[in-house]
Amino acid sequence: MAASSQSGLLEPPIVPPPIAPPIVAQPAVARHAMHPRWLGTDIRQPFAKTKQTPPKRAKSAEIQNIPIAWPLIEEEQPFKAKPKRSVRCYRAFKRRIEDTPAWLISTVLHLILLLVLAFITISIDESSPLLLSLSQGDRDAVAAFTEFSIAPVELPDEFTSEADHETEIQTVELPPQPIVIEPISFASVEPMLDAMKQSSVSDGISAKLAAMDTSMFGGRSGAMKKALLREFGGTEETEKAVELGLQWLKRQQNYDGSWSLVGPYSSGAPFENKTAATAMALLAFMGAGNTHQSGIYRVHVQKAAAWLVAQQDRSGFMAHKTHNQQKMYAQAQATIALCELYAMTKDDWLHPHAQAACDFAVQSQSPQGGWRYQPRFDSDTSVTGWFVMGLKSGQAAGLRVERYVFDNVEKYLDSVGSDYNSQYAYKLGEVASPSMTAEGILCRQYLGWHRNQPGMAQGLGSLATNHPLNTRAPDVYYWYYATQAMHHYGGPLWTQWNETMRVGIPATQIQRGNEKGSWSPLRDAWGSHGGRLYTTCMSLYCLEVYYRHMPLYSLDEE
Repeated sequence: MAASSQSGLLEPPIVPPPIAPPIVAQPAVARHAMHPRWLGTDIRQPFAKTKQTPPKRAKSAEIQNIPIAWPLIEEEQPFKAKPKRSVRCYRAFKRRIEDTPAWLISTVLHLILLLVLAFITISIDESSPLLLSLSQGDRDAVAAFTEFSIAPVELPDEFTSEADHETEIQTVELPPQPIVIEPISFASVEPMLDAMKQSSVSDGISAKLAAMDTSMFGGRSGAMKKALLREFGGTEETEKAVELGLQWLKRQQNYDGSWSLVGPYSSGAPFENKTAATAMALLAFMGAGNTHQSGIYRVHVQKAAAWLVAQQDRSGFMAHKTHNQQKMYAQAQATIALCELYAMTKDDWLHPHAQAACDFAVQSQSPQGGWRYQPRFDSDTSVTGWFVMGLKSGQAAGLRVERYVFDNVEKYLDSVGSDYNSQYAYKLGEVASPSMTAEGILCRQYLGWHRNQPGMAQGLGSLATNHPLNTRAPDVYYWYYATQAMHHYGGPLWTQWNETMRVGIPATQIQRGNEKGSWSPLRDAWGSHGGRLYTTCMSLYCLEVYYRHMPLYSLDEE
């Protein structure tokens, strides 16, 4: 550039003669740039409208001398789109399939088909075993059943199981002809009924009750129920009230089979306790003779029992989703329900669950001899009474309950008893109360006290005189225990108590509206804690007392 500038200043420019344009040698390019070619156009001419790719930066010194104003333009080539990945995969898969032997493909397909068929299940309707229930009825009931006749069928020996043989042994004493009910007396039934000379029960009924081994619950249905109801002062009004109450309970049952303490009815409890609610409702239905196998409410009992069993863990505990202070109450009530249901039916399905509940009760007994809010810790008379009834129900059902458990309960009751064990307190060191006295005496009765035991007549006499059943100040918890203790004791004390109870409790039952058949908890001593279902169930237990448990004593016991 400097030389050219100087020649321009000293002399005029020399114009060379026209000659052919110089042949410019093609610069050396890298190997990868051999495909593009140079276009013979001046750099000042516009580029041709073709697809161009600028040259890549050369790395060698020789490539760096290429004028950057001369672009490298690719030759126009026909466009070939690269197949998509999915197309390439499909083609590869297709080639593999085509190369695979036919026998291998067939084997794989058959294996897949077998696996699919293995996971398809078809439910098979297995019919339940035929259950035949026999009971004594009145003359009208026998006439009604004569409309149906079942011809006896003798099965071959190969279809007869051990259970069938046992059933034949139990029913062989029943006469084959239609049952005729004669005027009955209670000369051959339980000790309490030995002293009643007003009627007699046939030897067949006595033998049947003994064979069933359910003497504690043998009066809940059939002719025995009617006889006990008549003998101990039940009336048509008490039975109507029971049926009305059971109808109310049926309407409150949840879809899953449980009951609730808080609703859907009005005046429910402040805390939920489905285990206690379900157990109490079950006890009311079973007290009237219903089980999951028989009775007009058997479907409701079956659903409730299934729900209750589903709550049980391996230790036998069933009250997990319950307020802390109510857990052991609920567990004890559920124990009573399972043991009673097993005793009434001897259903093998219930046996392990009822036994597990009894085992939990034994293991959770406190060192003092009773039970309270936590297993193996402290005791009070209220919770203890429920567990005593649960274990005694289990014992009556033939379940395993160790004798030392009841000996420990006796020691606890001695510690809270006073005045020759005629009065009982809630806890050690506290003052006796009517409710705890009634509960303590009932426990003593089931633990083996004789009727003439010092303290029994004195305690019950004090309750009947000083704390009679008063519907203006309801206390269904006290009524529940006092009614049972008076009923077992019998005599004038029971007559006096029953005359008030059988009139007063039905009179306070709701007779109209959504809560028809229930008992209001609003004025009850513990109604605000238990709610409407609690007061209803406890009232039903009182009205079922005539046949709910067989009497423990004979009036002539010395």
